[in-house]
Amino acid sequence: MSTRKLAWAALAFSALLFGGCSSMQSSEEAPVGDATGAAGTAGARGSRWAGGALDDPSSPLSKRVVYFEYDSAEIVPESRDILRAHGGYLSSNRSTNITIEGHCDERGSREYNLALGERRAQTVKRQLEAEGVSGGQLSIISYGEERPADPGHSESAWAENRRGVLVY
Repeated sequence: MSTRKLAWAALAFSALLFGGCSSMQSSEEAPVGDATGAAGTAGARGSRWAGGALDDPSSPLSKRVVYFEYDSAEIVPESRDILRAHGGYLSSNRSTNITIEGHCDERGSREYNLALGERRAQTVKRQLEAEGVSGGQLSIISYGEERPADPGHSESAWAENRRGVLVY
């Protein structure tokens, strides 16, 4: 076998080996970490800075999901307190960055849901900026309908899937 073919074979094997090592973890279950979801130094510092409030179930900071009505990018009133708490925390901890994920239910086309998910993430970002968070601390991504919290096909499942998720 020529050196060139051997190099290509090694490259292909490496791609298969490392490509198969990834694992999926929902953002709601992800450990507190940096904007990439990696736990460790950033997550540990964030929890210590907030006195463990990010992990304390009785703290509003432990809630990282905000919800939306059908076909809407307007945050439901019940979620505004969650964003106020996170806004206060993030504006006090300028070195902490988060990613805001926009999600939709399964209704609508893939393209429409990606656009709606982006509008939802942008709405959350604007709300946090209004609370004093620097835009540089915030990044957004839309998953559209691709990562449902509830895979069901009912109104209650769809309501769970119409969300924005704050990922530390």
